[in-house]
Amino acid sequence: MEQGRIRQLGKKYLILFLILSCVLSCKKEVKPEIIIEEVVEVVPPDVYEFGFNLKNYIVKRDTIRKGDSFGQILERNQITYPKIFHIVEKAKDSFDIRTLQVGKPYTLLCSKDSLQQPKCFIYQPNKEDYVVVDFQDSIKAYTRTKPIKYVEKEVSGIITTNISEALQAKGKSVVLAYKMSDIYAWTIDFFRLQVNDRFKVIYTEKYIDDSIYSGIENIKAAYFEHNNEPFYAFEFETDSVTGYTDYFSEEAKNLRRAFLKAPVQFKRISSRFNLRRRIALYGNRVRPHKGTDFAAARGTPIMATANGTVIESAKRGGNGNYVKIKHNSTYSTQYLHMDRRKVKAGQFVKQGDIIGTVGMTGNTSGPHVCYRFWRNGRQVDPFREKLPEAEPISDTLKKEYLEFIKPTKLQLDAIKFEALPIKTDSIPIPIHPDQVLPEIKQGTPNIKN
Repeated sequence: MEQGRIRQLGKKYLILFLILSCVLSCKKEVKPEIIIEEVVEVVPPDVYEFGFNLKNYIVKRDTIRKGDSFGQILERNQITYPKIFHIVEKAKDSFDIRTLQVGKPYTLLCSKDSLQQPKCFIYQPNKEDYVVVDFQDSIKAYTRTKPIKYVEKEVSGIITTNISEALQAKGKSVVLAYKMSDIYAWTIDFFRLQVNDRFKVIYTEKYIDDSIYSGIENIKAAYFEHNNEPFYAFEFETDSVTGYTDYFSEEAKNLRRAFLKAPVQFKRISSRFNLRRRIALYGNRVRPHKGTDFAAARGTPIMATANGTVIESAKRGGNGNYVKIKHNSTYSTQYLHMDRRKVKAGQFVKQGDIIGTVGMTGNTSGPHVCYRFWRNGRQVDPFREKLPEAEPISDTLKKEYLEFIKPTKLQLDAIKFEALPIKTDSIPIPIHPDQVLPEIKQGTPNIKN
């Protein structure tokens, strides 16, 4: 009996224990999972230009339009005339507002509010320089130059059609061809290059703000193998005061002459010196042409080919606007059909100075400059004259020059050529990319020493 009661009590306590455990476990709180979402504020990066953090302003960019003035631009952007007058008066010693040119870019830095009032006017007369008129606190105006980076590059090529195409096939600017033609103007006739002639160049490219390409700055050194004969050219500063540089061979011989070969850059000869020229328009009669015509776009600058004194600057008959320069007791030059003359009689000019621009004045059917050359009072063909060399390198500088070019020559010699083509025909090569190639001919090129 007693044992049966004990078993019943045990069962009751066991059931009670189980019920109590269940109740207690059910009372435990189930905590929900909390997801914390992190919010990251995106701050726009600082963007600096012209010395200002552009993220602090509303930036408005435009170009100067015909009829625009400094005052009109500010007035269009909610600046009142009294304030404009005050800005102009304060800035006039540093910036002449009349110099704004149509087509040039400008930037307005405006307040970041609903009014968007201009706080600063920035004008860019060229790619490198900019003028700031800052009137957000005190009024001030100043000119600055953007950061410029120079990058040295190398290229080699082999002539198959012309030098322009050889460079363009490498993705290089045709301006490099023009610069090379100027360096070798008196050494190699670029209109009579050979297929398989080859070249190497070390040159410098210019970049504004590290990324904006601004053209080729200069050629440091070049090698041209023409008709299996090598021609080296090294740039060297001959005057530390003026910074004047010239090009010399590996033996320190000046590659230039006292005269430039042409009075215009990017030249194309449209008519040569010819005393037996016949013109159908005049009944096929002989009408001598005592000049060399260089075709160029109207407005192209015309340069004095050597130092001298202007003895004539006038407009007369078939010559149109022209300038004549006496260089010394032996040589004189004349430049015809100018659009504008930029020098006066009695003025001394240096080689490379701009004396006028290409035009169509006088008897001419198209824009060009007729270049005439006198020796001892007689008109001659400058391309057939043995002209005096340019100033040779001084004996004191020669040793320095030969040491200076050693590492550059090693660098130049290390530049590799691609495999040579099989052809060996002789072809005339135009420098200007727009000139049509004449029919390929056999023959020996004309090399001027």
